[in-house]
Amino acid sequence: MSNSKIGTVEAIFIILAIAISHSTLSLPRNLISQTKSGTIINIIFITIIAIVFSYLIFRLMKNFAGSDIVDIAEFVGGKTVKNIIGFIFIAHFMICSSMLLRNFCESLQLVYFQMTDIIFIILLFIIAMCICSSLSSNATFKANLIILPIALISIIIIFLANFKSFDPQKMFPILGDGIYNTFFVGLLNLVSFEGILALYFLPPYLKEPQKFKKIGIISMVATGFYLLLCVSIILFIFPAFTNINEVMPLYSAARYISFGTFLQRLEAFFMLIWIITFLSFICIACKFSVSIFQKITKAKDSKPLINVFGLLMLGISLLPKNLAYTTFFESKIYVYLTIALSFILGIGILIIANIKKRSENRNIIKSKSIQK
Repeated sequence: MSNSKIGTVEAIFIILAIAISHSTLSLPRNLISQTKSGTIINIIFITIIAIVFSYLIFRLMKNFAGSDIVDIAEFVGGKTVKNIIGFIFIAHFMICSSMLLRNFCESLQLVYFQMTDIIFIILLFIIAMCICSSLSSNATFKANLIILPIALISIIIIFLANFKSFDPQKMFPILGDGIYNTFFVGLLNLVSFEGILALYFLPPYLKEPQKFKKIGIISMVATGFYLLLCVSIILFIFPAFTNINEVMPLYSAARYISFGTFLQRLEAFFMLIWIITFLSFICIACKFSVSIFQKITKAKDSKPLINVFGLLMLGISLLPKNLAYTTFFESKIYVYLTIALSFILGIGILIIANIKKRSENRNIIKSKSIQK
């Protein structure tokens, strides 16, 4: 396991990869549709909430050093609870990553490959994922050290290049449809911090577990900053964007960029970056799914499992009939599933585990005092 340990920066980039890959789809538009012109204030608000939750996860997992949420579930209720929780997270990673993959590939088809059958586009991603995931135990995590900085820079470039076209008046009224909509209905925008789910699985991989708190806080702050850039780009450029039936709004924003006569239509370059980033995301989902399955079944060799999960992802991604189904899943079902697992189920398991741990410690202290 020592050769599969990852550093602090790699761990932060894993969390960011999940958020960035989702933002290349319709996430910024979905955030704005919830809170309108109040989205900027909402992003700051939910960033603070995400930071609090990441610190809470650190505090609750502190008593279970080197364990992930599946190990802690076993402590709570034995193998039965461990298996149930494990399969719930596997189902989440597989279904959500497959549906988002289908959405991404449908968008690619609409933009570039109208004459190509969707199955071939998806298959290319699945084959690439299986190859990348089979290279070494942490090749996917290492690759993020190169991929993620480029992806972050691409968004900064889009923001700066479109700055002259921004209309700051579009952020008013600053609270959008009101306080209730911005701060209560807008809590659903916590889905944009779905990277927090990775915090439940990172401890066994860390070279320096003592930096777990730092990883959580920095990744949430970085995600919040990234989301502010994405939302600002969409909000300040497009008029009433939420009413426009566009796919991949950041791609639409990239089409506005031109640097003189010789540097125009740079959106293809940004799309290439986002394709690689999305590939990294499905590799991470596959990696966590395989790892959980190995914990449940005690399987030793992960390579055959990677191919099995790749085929499973392919099958799930082919279930929707068209883009409308995957868009509905992303904007509705995915939101509630992610929030339920990241901010309710995970925290609930950790709280119960800590209560049980304290109870056991008290019993040990009592038994020692009786013996004396």
